[in-house]
Amino acid sequence: MAILVVGSVALDTLTTPAGKVEETLGGSAVYFSLAACPLDSVRVVGVVGPDFPKAEMNFLASKNVDLTGLVTGQGPTFRWEGVYGPDFGDAKTLRTELGVFAGFEPRLPESYRETPCVFLANIDPELQLRVMDQISSPGWVAMDTMNLWIDRKRELVLEAMGRVDILLVNASEARQVSGSSNLFEAGRFLLSRGPRFVVVKMGARGAMVLGGKAPFMMPAMPIEKVVDPTGAGDSFAAGMLAYLSGSGSELNLGNVARAMCYGSVTAGFAIEGFGVEGLRNLDSQAVSERLAYYLSTNQLDRIG
Repeated sequence: MAILVVGSVALDTLTTPAGKVEETLGGSAVYFSLAACPLDSVRVVGVVGPDFPKAEMNFLASKNVDLTGLVTGQGPTFRWEGVYGPDFGDAKTLRTELGVFAGFEPRLPESYRETPCVFLANIDPELQLRVMDQISSPGWVAMDTMNLWIDRKRELVLEAMGRVDILLVNASEARQVSGSSNLFEAGRFLLSRGPRFVVVKMGARGAMVLGGKAPFMMPAMPIEKVVDPTGAGDSFAAGMLAYLSGSGSELNLGNVARAMCYGSVTAGFAIEGFGVEGLRNLDSQAVSERLAYYLSTNQLDRIG
């Protein structure tokens, strides 16, 4: 089929214990697209400035990514700078320059409106709701969010949750929006707000999905050398959702759990290089080979 992603396209400056890179390709829509394109075709809605490198635009176009919905605004491309501590934990933001992203108003091309599968990255919930108003009878919609929007626009975040099929959040976001320190209770609260499935990302501890008779825990992909965790969550969502869209799988717990295995694999590739370097040459064969290793290592071969 095809999957639509609405999110940021950025140029990042990143410092981790492994080193530093400047003005490297980033943004939620980019990480998602590159991690998803080996599994299904991707359509992007986002905005860049005239200063966005032409070489990177050509690179994205060379992948299985439709850039019809990526517009060029008046002003600089969104830039973000962050630094990670010695344990590769949450990044400390040093600089955020929204540029054209500050006035981002997602408008779906006519050819995108009937895309069967949709991922709303962690943009303003007002924008997520406007995108959903433009979609025509999707098979399913998934969304992400972030602490900033939960803090500033919690009611709108909850409203958006009520209109999606799959919610992806990290552990701190789940606790923040639910008000519970217990992840199982937090997950059940989120599930009660409307999504059919809630996926809680827990970093190196893996992920958990709620929506069946009991929560299902999934281990993380073992990675020998972490270089940069930026974009790991978007890459996880990409592998998971692109498997579901590309395979046409029905939304049930077994298929979502298998999809999460793909997410663990694509997130693993993402963190092995700075920015999107670990995803630039990713193809379906590499995903399949690492998936087989992941399944056998964690004794998950029984997942259908």
